[in-house]
Amino acid sequence: MAEKFDVLIVGAGLSGIGAACHLKRECPNKRFVILEGRDAMGGTWDLFRYPGIRSDSDMYTLGYNFKPWTNPKAIADGHSIRDYIHEAAREYDVNRHIRFGHKVHKAAWSSAKSLWTIEATNKVGEVVLIEANFVISCTGYYNYEAGYTPEFKGRERFQGQIIHPQFWPENLDYTGKKVVVIGSGATAVTLVPSMADKTAHITMLQRSPSYVISVPQEDIVSNKLRKYLPEKVVYHMARVRNVGLSLGLYRYSRAKPEAMRRFLLSQVRRQLGQDAEMSHFSPSYKPWDERLCAVPNGDLFKAIRKGKASVVTDHIDSFTENGILLKSGKTLDADIIITATGLDIKLMGGTRIEVDGKPFDVTQKMSYKGAMLEDLPNAAMIFGYTNASWTLKADIISEYICRLLTHMDNKGLRQCMPHNNDPTVEKLPFIDMQSGYVQRAVSRMPYQGSKAPWRLYQNYAKDYALMRFGRLDDGVMRFS
Repeated sequence: MAEKFDVLIVGAGLSGIGAACHLKRECPNKRFVILEGRDAMGGTWDLFRYPGIRSDSDMYTLGYNFKPWTNPKAIADGHSIRDYIHEAAREYDVNRHIRFGHKVHKAAWSSAKSLWTIEATNKVGEVVLIEANFVISCTGYYNYEAGYTPEFKGRERFQGQIIHPQFWPENLDYTGKKVVVIGSGATAVTLVPSMADKTAHITMLQRSPSYVISVPQEDIVSNKLRKYLPEKVVYHMARVRNVGLSLGLYRYSRAKPEAMRRFLLSQVRRQLGQDAEMSHFSPSYKPWDERLCAVPNGDLFKAIRKGKASVVTDHIDSFTENGILLKSGKTLDADIIITATGLDIKLMGGTRIEVDGKPFDVTQKMSYKGAMLEDLPNAAMIFGYTNASWTLKADIISEYICRLLTHMDNKGLRQCMPHNNDPTVEKLPFIDMQSGYVQRAVSRMPYQGSKAPWRLYQNYAKDYALMRFGRLDDGVMRFS
């Protein structure tokens, strides 16, 4: 016999715990369960354990809107973020709702019963059935079982260690070793300065540069205001300010890309000096075609200035016994090679979905308000911002779901499903970014539409107004 719940949450990471806390706050009568495939809470912030793992957004916006971030560091390390998630779970008594070691592999909807039947495998290999009226997928957007690593010719010849950051070996000793980090994204930019002091030398080998921007690790203004104002007031002041700054930065980048490019490159030159080789920090694309890489307190630039780290822009010809041969003919000696080459995107944890006995193809549907999928009943997917903190969007999606559930209860409704009636809506890519991990996964993603409510604006102010105050019965959402 299947257990029955009002709401089933898949995933106990930042989004899943946040969704559960919102249910506790806004829908306290709902019975819910969280299924987590791993044996620990925290998602990304528990899985990734490489040196220096940290947020690439400030914690005043990456934190939950209902729980102030009190740590002096605005750019926080993974351990601190993990503790913050655990604290939120304890404060809202969420822990007792989590079932660890439950890997969801199928979700089947019955319109006749107004129920989802979820099939999961527990840690001893048994199939567990759970029924729920509403499902919230909080599995993030990447594959926890595998990262992305391209084929490297001669890989088997290399005599040292090859490591993907997603699977960092515990207690890895890199003291006095020559290290090459392949990649130019946030992971590479984090690893290089974090490892530099212990290594003999560390090289960031990139095929092409990314935009990097130096940001303060601590919010001096907020830390001072804490002496005079309540914690919640300071938190929300910093949150409003940082939302405005990030939105302004993004909009200015889109409106004046050349001016923004000059600003970004000038702040790199100030950090590295007038003799810096700027080709390593001068991307061919426009700012925010890919996500900006944050460098707390300029730590990457400091490591380069000290001579402990360097950047090489080139293509790999092959691995050798002792390192990497580049297309230019140069070689990089290495004892350890780290393939910070990206993530493998996997939406909804790879769960097979059926609606009334028929397979449901996510890749043929549009996203509704960034929260639900076209023609998929009683189901939401939490997917955060790509141009700002993930949790900003996660919070307002969770709040929207709670509004939706309350509306259905008040009206005596059991089903809700967005359906497109407008033939003029065009299908567009779900994420408007040129990053490699996004482009590799376009065929595995849903679409967005060319107009509201199918359009993803990547704009917190617009989304906040739409999700918190917009009509629920908007002519697109079908209730029954």
